[in-house]
Amino acid sequence: MSKEHHYAIIHSPSITEKATLIADTNTHVFNVARRATKPQIKAAIEGLFGVKVEAVNTLVRKGKLKRFKGRPALLSDSKKAYVTLAAGERLDVTTGL
Repeated sequence: MSKEHHYAIIHSPSITEKATLIADTNTHVFNVARRATKPQIKAAIEGLFGVKVEAVNTLVRKGKLKRFKGRPALLSDSKKAYVTLAAGERLDVTTGL
């Protein structure tokens, strides 16, 4: 697969307090495309960063109903991937994609 295809699957790393805490266990969190599958996410991470992925766990956060200037609006669904790297592999997401 080409790099453009990998970038279409992996949107951004998730830099949150929880994500930085679990990075010590060699697990990294990425915001991914809504239709991306686990094998596609694994191939994209291995292709972009050159690391060996051991496991991929995904979750879909349902969009919430919020109010903007008094009007109700529905936020869109988002998908996250928790990527566990193989033993001995390192990944620094702060350098950017």
